[in-house]
Amino acid sequence: MSQTDTDHCAALVRGLDRDRYVSDLYAPTDRRPALFALHAFNVEVSRVREAITNPLAGEVRLQWWSEALIGGARGDVRANPVAAALLDAVETYSLPRDAFFALLDARVFDLYDDAMPSVNDLEGYAGETSSALIRLATLVLSGSADRASAEAAGHAGVAYAVTGLLRAFPNHARRGQCYLPLDILKAHGLAREDAVSGRASPALRAALGDLGVLARKHYELALAALAEVDAANLPAFLPLALVPGDLDRLGRRADPFAPAEPVSPLGRFWRLWRASRKLRSAFRA
Repeated sequence: MSQTDTDHCAALVRGLDRDRYVSDLYAPTDRRPALFALHAFNVEVSRVREAITNPLAGEVRLQWWSEALIGGARGDVRANPVAAALLDAVETYSLPRDAFFALLDARVFDLYDDAMPSVNDLEGYAGETSSALIRLATLVLSGSADRASAEAAGHAGVAYAVTGLLRAFPNHARRGQCYLPLDILKAHGLAREDAVSGRASPALRAALGDLGVLARKHYELALAALAEVDAANLPAFLPLALVPGDLDRLGRRADPFAPAEPVSPLGRFWRLWRASRKLRSAFRA
């Protein structure tokens, strides 16, 4: 993996995914390039909607990544520094390509304004995106393919992803996206239109509260599963440490459509460092 490609990936993650960037710095120096590549790839595919004018163009971009991973993309794939670094990481650590294909398939949902059908669908979406990233990171860090690591990654990814979706709720609502599951909305007498209307209501706040409860449940399940996981995998799970504090702050938001209170990069770093001490104790001794 070239230093130029690694530097490009690190800068991309540092600028657009600060939580994972700081977490990657906790990894041994020789493992960081692969983690930066993995998380830079995620930055690229998670932001496709922001760079396109229609969903079909987004599907073409996601398909390019699929073809790049199987060697079928046109042109010099390695001219793209993220693709070059990712392919090196996949080959060096024998990362399963199927996990990337599933992640890319899940990201197609981001391109459209369809509502998330159910809690089960939301958990599946988070599992194929956020949980998959954690699982792939554990393969880089320790080569762990054990059941405990997989279970912890599954729950941690859902907890972190759902918390992130709650934080991004105002932005998603403004552009007509609805990640709030329809079965939760229906339970509170709401429809998809209420989640993107910009009009706050007690029922909507209660629905978002249910989503917060879901995130906390998976957070607790992740902590329990970490008791059987090697502490070498800490950097992969470190963003999980931010979930309780983020949920507390989001729960105090009076208007769900108001932007979340900004946190400076330094403040985020401090919170992650402080929370990491508690998370570290959850791992197998």
